[in-house]
Parts: sequence; C-alpha cells; structure tokens
Amino acid sequence: MIRLEQFTQADFKQLIEWITDEELLMNWSGSLFSFPLTEESLAWYIEDTNDPHTSDAFVYKAVDTETNEVVGHISLGGISRKNRSGRISRVLVGNTGQRGRGVCQEMIRAVLKVGFEQLGLHRIALGVYDFNQGAIGCYTKAGMVLEGTSRDSLYFNGSYWSLTEMSMLEAEWEQRFGQRKAVPAQVTT
Repeated sequence: MIRLEQFTQADFKQLIEWITDEELLMNWSGSLFSFPLTEESLAWYIEDTNDPHTSDAFVYKAVDTETNEVVGHISLGGISRKNRSGRISRVLVGNTGQRGRGVCQEMIRAVLKVGFEQLGLHRIALGVYDFNQGAIGCYTKAGMVLEGTSRDSLYFNGSYWSLTEMSMLEAEWEQRFGQRKAVPAQVTT
C-alpha cells in the first residue's frame, strides 16, 4: 500500500537522484524545470503548497506502508475552487525496483482520494505524453478516462511530443470506489 506524505526540503536530494537525465526530467515535468534539477528549483516548486485552505497545489512523496521507503512522487495542482477542479502532475515511481508492481496505480488512487474526498473536487485531469504507454495503462487501470490528444505540444531534442489528456469526475470516483465526497467549501466571487 501507498501513503502520501507532504514533500519537503528533506526529500529534495532523493528526487534529484531519481531524475538522472534531461529526457526523464522532461517526461516528468514538461518544461517546468531545467536539467539538472536543483534544490533551488525544488524550493520554488513547494512554495505555498499543501495548505488545504489556501494552496492551489499539493506536492507529495509516496511511501510504501510496509517498508516506509519513499518510492515515488506525485502532485495535485491547478486547483480551482470555483470550478472544483484540479490536475495531477509530476508522477514518478522513482524506485525502479517498484515499477510494474501497481505502485503507480496506488499513487493515482491516493491523490484522487485527496482531491475528491478531502478537497471536494468535481473533476481531476492529467496529461501524459502519448509514447508513455506504461503510464497510460496505469492511469486507465486507476480509472482515468481518455479524453483526447494535444498533438505536438512539446518540442524536445528535435522532435515533438504529443500529450494525451485523461480525467475522472466525482461521480466516476463514487461509482468506482463507493466513497462519499467532501462538501466543497463555499466559493465567493
């Protein structure tokens, strides 16, 4: 099983060690970061995150509950309280020995649970580069629904990468996992 814990400065070194080359960095973060990943850029990345009342981003490390080993990283950002929506991003099973064992699915389900049950979101989306068939399979098994592809959305090392868009709605979460949703906070405009 996977437990999500707040990603802090104490976790920077491990994430930097996992991101070993520029292509992996681009696949993980798109153009948000430059290679090599640095502690300074990660400090910026976690500023103003993880406050359930004010943050528009939640950044987590994924911990194996049996071993207490940190095995991955995931974030839920782009939170719109008005639209009750968010976006999963920067999903990484960093411990390569854990890949192919369902860790990714557990990470996705855990962050969906946060979004739907704690934050009261209605829609949670994500984007994955279309060549990453392993991730697309993981997200599909976790219940994400394919929406379409944004063609040639990122230019990297002389070629374009297309982004596959996926999402889940709160009714799909409830149907699949039978969980009550949180009551969303009142939004004033």
